[in-house]
Amino acid sequence: MTYEEALKYIHSVNWVGSKLGLERTRELLEKLGNPQKELKFIHIAGTNGKGSTAAMLSSILERAGYRTGLYTSPFINRFNERMQVNGEQIPDGTLAELTDHIRPYADAMEDAPTEFELITALAMEYFRREKCDIIVLEVGMGGELDSTNVIDTPEAAVIAAMGLDHVKELGPTMADIARAKAGIIKPGCAVVSYGGNPEADLVFEQVCRERGAALRSPDFSAIVPGEFGLSGQSFTYGGWTDLCIPLVGRYQLNNAAVVLETVEVLRSRGWQIPDGAVRQGLEHTRWPARFEVLRRDPVFIVDGGHNPHGIRATAESLTRLFPGRKITFVTGVMADKDVESILGLIVPLAEQFFTVRPENPRAMKAEELAQRIRALGARATACGSVADGVAKAIAAEGAGGVACALGSLYMSGEVRECFRDGRA
Repeated sequence: MTYEEALKYIHSVNWVGSKLGLERTRELLEKLGNPQKELKFIHIAGTNGKGSTAAMLSSILERAGYRTGLYTSPFINRFNERMQVNGEQIPDGTLAELTDHIRPYADAMEDAPTEFELITALAMEYFRREKCDIIVLEVGMGGELDSTNVIDTPEAAVIAAMGLDHVKELGPTMADIARAKAGIIKPGCAVVSYGGNPEADLVFEQVCRERGAALRSPDFSAIVPGEFGLSGQSFTYGGWTDLCIPLVGRYQLNNAAVVLETVEVLRSRGWQIPDGAVRQGLEHTRWPARFEVLRRDPVFIVDGGHNPHGIRATAESLTRLFPGRKITFVTGVMADKDVESILGLIVPLAEQFFTVRPENPRAMKAEELAQRIRALGARATACGSVADGVAKAIAAEGAGGVACALGSLYMSGEVRECFRDGRA
C-alpha cells in the first residue's frame, strides 16, 4: 500500500460518519494486541485550547528527555500532523505500512469503525512501535464516548477551556457538555481543569468527588503579563518568572498556566521534568493556525477560532495587539456553527470582510455569509476561493495594514498554503 492508497482507504466511505461509543475502538485495538495498554498518557478534553495545551506539554516533555507522542485533530495541512513523535510527523511510508497492517482487522469487523476510530487505533499502534514514554492525547469530541477514552487511568486528565460546541452530539446545555467531557476522569485520576465556567466547574467537582480524583485549577489572577508582540509574549506565574511563549494570543497565557499546573501533577507522579525543560519547552512550542502570524507587512494572522468562545478570545487578542485599529477579515464558517454570535463578536472590529467557503461539505456558501454580514451593517465581498479572499484582503490593507483569517480550522490550512514559499 502506498501513502496515497493509505489515505484513500482511511478517508473511504466505509468509515464515514460519527458514532459515539467505545465498542468498535476496543474491538479493533483488541485485534491489534491492545497497544494502548503498554503506553502512558496525558488525556486532554475541553472546547478550546486543547491543541495549544497539548503542543506545550509535548514540547516540555520532549525537552525533559522523554520520547513523547502527540495525537491531535484535525490536521491543518497534512494528515501526518495528527500523530507525531518528538515533534516529527509520522513518515509517509510508516503510515502506509501501518494502514496495510490494520486494514484486514478493520475490514473484518461487523460493526465498522468510524474514520476517527480507525485513526485512533492506528496511532496507538504507531506509538507502541515507537516505544514512546508518554503520549499527549487530544480528545476528538466530548470525552466519555470519544474513541480516545479506551485508555486506562492517565498520568493526568486535563480539561481545557469550556464553551458551547457540538451541542447536537453532546447535549444542549453546558452541564450536558461538561458531563460528556468529564468522562475522561477515571477513578483515582489527577485532574487539571482550566475552570472559569461555573456550570461546568460544578460538574467536574462532582465527578471528581464521585471518582476519588484530585482536582486542581490554575489561578489566572496570578498571571502577570510581560512584553508582547507579533513574535510572542512573556509572563510570570506563581513561582515561575520571565517565561516566554511564541504563541501570540492573550488566551495562550491561560493555557500556559494550565500546562504549568499539569507539570506539577506529573512531577508529583515521579516524572523528572527540570525547570530548564519547562522554560525551553514553552519557548519552542509550535502550533499552527492558532493566532499565527503569517506575514508582517501588511500583518496577516490566521486563527482557527470557530465558536463564540474561541472567537471572543481572538477578538481580545486583536484588540490588545492593535488597539483602535479596524481589521480586514477573511472569514469562512461551518453552517452548523453559531454564526450570528461569531459575527457579533468580530463585526465591531472590522473594516470589511472577504467571505469564502472552506473545502468542507458543512461549510456555508460565501455569498450567504456575506449577506448575513451586510445585514449587520458591515461591508462584505464574497470570494470564489480562499486564495482569492487572502489576495483581496492583502491588497485592501496594503502597507501597514492588518488582516485576519478566522472562522474555521478547515479553512486555516488553505490560508497557510497561500503563504507557502512567500507566495502571498
